[in-house]
Amino acid sequence: MNKLVIASTRDSAGKTSLIVGLAKASGKEFGYIKPFGDRLLYRKKRLWDYDAALIANVLGMQESPEEITIGFEHSKLRYMYDAERVRGKLNELVASLGKNKELLFMEAGRDLSYGVSVGLDALSLAESSGAALVLVLHGADDTIVDDIAYIKKYVDISRANLKGVIINKVHDLEDFTATYLPFIEKSGVKVLGMIPYKPELRNFSVGYLSECLFAKVIAGESGLGNVIRNIFVGAMSSSEALRSAQFNKPERFVITSGDRSDMVLAAMDANTVGILLTNNILPPSNIIAKASELNIPLLLVPSDTYQVARQIDTMEPLLTRDNTGSIALVTELVRQYVKVDEIV
Repeated sequence: MNKLVIASTRDSAGKTSLIVGLAKASGKEFGYIKPFGDRLLYRKKRLWDYDAALIANVLGMQESPEEITIGFEHSKLRYMYDAERVRGKLNELVASLGKNKELLFMEAGRDLSYGVSVGLDALSLAESSGAALVLVLHGADDTIVDDIAYIKKYVDISRANLKGVIINKVHDLEDFTATYLPFIEKSGVKVLGMIPYKPELRNFSVGYLSECLFAKVIAGESGLGNVIRNIFVGAMSSSEALRSAQFNKPERFVITSGDRSDMVLAAMDANTVGILLTNNILPPSNIIAKASELNIPLLLVPSDTYQVARQIDTMEPLLTRDNTGSIALVTELVRQYVKVDEIV
């Protein structure tokens, strides 16, 4: 069985998306574990890791998300296990989820140091399990080069078999290849792929936004899979909104107060993928009925419009199982730009 630790130097590098793409592109029988959960998801009175739940659902794994992770909190893990027991639990996971598999993906935490105090950081995972290490890098071009130089200079990479790095979300592939790739190759670090930035992967579904905001769905539940490409904050009059170029963009999501019936009605056309009602104010029943008829999700939150808009602006666009377009795009990017055979 081939074992791979997929890790990153910084948060939000795209490790989970890359694993989805590698699993689909390789065509191999695979297993997946995320020993130290760092994205908690509370569902049905149980704690899951978001990434573990996503992989299990998208890739049709038999195991539940709970079986994929050892723990979630540093203090609890330190209380429950010593270093030897942590290694034992890790080996149990590897043996169980890697059984009869050609390939086992092991996803590390949010960055290289995450989990080091409990023996579940990326290098410890690779060392304890005998897995190869693949690093996913992203950020500004100079930041990526700095990360590689830092790893070479300060990180004891001899503890792990570093296969190489995958550089993700590159804004200008041609410029990066000409300007930075020679320096990286001279450092001795193998580049296993460079994936271009795709703005489409920044989009998320109405359902994902609803979960992140803990919004109540009051109509149009069947449209929760709609993908949001443009967001409009309806703080002006409906007549002004109709003249706005931003309001008339396709696949828009409208944020407005629940007492703004004029704005809600103006937004109910084919361009709208969902409407978020703020201040916990329900619109009249005829508007709710119309939204249900048109399959336009109506979400309700207690916060005011400004607060919600700020929340959405800082929201991380994670991959979701209902966004099949993004999953297909990620898989195609991995096939086209990553040396899949060398990795798996």
